[in-house]
Amino acid sequence: MGRVAAGCGATLLFALSSASPAGAHVTVHPDTMPAGSGDIELTFRVPNERDNANTVGVQVFFPSDLPLLTVDVRSVPGWTSTVDTQNLSKPVQSSDGPVGQIVRAITWKATGAGIAPGQYEDFAVAAGQAPSRPGSVIFKSIQTYSSGEVVRWIQVASTQNPNPDTPAPVLTLTAAGTTGGAAPATSSGSTAAEGLAIAALAVGGVGLAGVILVFRRSRRDPPS
Repeated sequence: MGRVAAGCGATLLFALSSASPAGAHVTVHPDTMPAGSGDIELTFRVPNERDNANTVGVQVFFPSDLPLLTVDVRSVPGWTSTVDTQNLSKPVQSSDGPVGQIVRAITWKATGAGIAPGQYEDFAVAAGQAPSRPGSVIFKSIQTYSSGEVVRWIQVASTQNPNPDTPAPVLTLTAAGTTGGAAPATSSGSTAAEGLAIAALAVGGVGLAGVILVFRRSRRDPPS
């Protein structure tokens, strides 16, 4: 009986440990909104995934195929920001008139310690208008650690690789009139981890129920 209970406990412990959440990634919030939305704010959340170094640099690249118009950067205490712009060959019409220059990249650099292990920082920008057509706005990003390590969050999910190791933050623009709000600040990896944890609890519960049933029967039925 004791061996059976121990075995079930070990199985449950192994399942829970294997269902631990995946490493956090650089993400954008919200990650879904209707195309053409005006006066939007996007927040790039940068977690520190290392236990022996601080994050001291973040660079986010803005695509030119689905450009964000009139981008302003919110100041972050302990960080400086630099905005790189690019001229468009053909101005894009916005609610405030034609725009001939867009943001190419924003670079944040820590003036102090940066992001310590186990912590994160939010870097927010405001834009006058989101792109007017549906699609995926991919913000390839680079994270720099005090150790000199550079992590490139530039991979895009595909049918061949639906869960890349270093995915780029993606903003999904839905068709006009489609409800699209701020999605929960969770990644597909954390969602999968939650599912595994629930499955592990279910397996453990079934095993424990079996042990209890066997124990009750052994006490009720006299030995032959």
